[in-house]
Amino acid sequence: MQSLLDFVRTNAPWLGAGFLLTFASSFGQTFFIAVFAGEIRAAYGLSHGDWGAIYFVATMSSAAVMIFAGGVTDRFRVRWIGVAILCGLAIACFAMSVSGAVWALIGTVFLLRLMGQGMMGHAAMVAMARWFVATRGRAVSLAGLGVSLGEALLPLTFVALLGVFDWRTLWVVAGCALLALAPLLWSLLRYERTPQSFAAEQNSAGMDGRNWTRGEMLRHWLFWAMLPAILGPAAWNTSFFFHQVHIAEVKEWGHPALVALFPLYTFMSIGFMLASGWAVDRFGAGRLAGVYLLPAAAGYTVVALAGGIPAGALGLVLIGATVGVHQTMSAAFWAEFYGTRHLGRIRAATAAAMVLGTALGPAITGALIDLGISFPQQGLGIAAYFVLSSVIAGVGSARAGRRVARTSGQVAG
Repeated sequence: MQSLLDFVRTNAPWLGAGFLLTFASSFGQTFFIAVFAGEIRAAYGLSHGDWGAIYFVATMSSAAVMIFAGGVTDRFRVRWIGVAILCGLAIACFAMSVSGAVWALIGTVFLLRLMGQGMMGHAAMVAMARWFVATRGRAVSLAGLGVSLGEALLPLTFVALLGVFDWRTLWVVAGCALLALAPLLWSLLRYERTPQSFAAEQNSAGMDGRNWTRGEMLRHWLFWAMLPAILGPAAWNTSFFFHQVHIAEVKEWGHPALVALFPLYTFMSIGFMLASGWAVDRFGAGRLAGVYLLPAAAGYTVVALAGGIPAGALGLVLIGATVGVHQTMSAAFWAEFYGTRHLGRIRAATAAAMVLGTALGPAITGALIDLGISFPQQGLGIAAYFVLSSVIAGVGSARAGRRVARTSGQVAG
């Protein structure tokens, strides 16, 4: 097996493109949008529940569109798709800087979620899972470092900038940054492989030695057994970052102090992302399905009971461990069990489910906050959810694993 350095050197353009796309997705991710939650609620006169409901409607709508839009990755080059998504996300950032009415806010958040949380990460992960087979885990984990970098740098940077610049001005800065990335992506993918050709000729089979369609996957019990595991990290981790201002107030930590802990979360997620990439290549994604949610269960228990910043740091570290593995699992699992020929459409459905989770989480937790149940108090219930989901996913993947045809070929690198 190639060393990590040789692997990166040999496949630098493809891995670099995946990294760039996942980093760019940060501007449509909850951890970035939530930095401006206080300013947005003040500007529009919204309660926590109101803001959560708006986020729910916009994100739900983006999830519905993702089911259909995600299939374009089966037909077109990532070079074209990626540039179009970068421009679309930039437009959404510019819209956030000028929108003044609630209806405009809903439309803007919809576009941010569709292009950032939805299509940007989807295009990157489908490309990694399809371009690499024997080294799929490593490719997915390395590309996923882009969003980890975004988690570590962007909230801390923009919270600091909020003390100097108007919040709407910072959205203009974000839009300009995205436009600047478009020519770089184009350059990296000058020699991109064509999806139609390698999907037809060098696809990797899943269960029963065949490539499943999206319809077949949706009718198969394994998808439904994995659905709670798909929804959980998206719903509850999104809620944590969405309500970061509220959590800091309840815990009396101060928002800057809480944000300063995010790099710890990110470093842990990076470590487990890279480790899980190796583990997926060595053992398969199915072997991890029953255990990777358990650190998050422990983390939310700590968040619920934490008194000071050090305990909060421990909770974020544990949650970050699950997030790191989940980043790799979100692409590798579906390719392993259902094949890669129709992976764009298959992962569009699973990505839509994750986006649905990001809509449900803030809406549910926001409503509970309005009822007087703080987010930290909700932590024990979230922990129980992760434990139950882990059991269901573990049993389901173990049962289905015997039907998987493991392959040893590799498309790129």
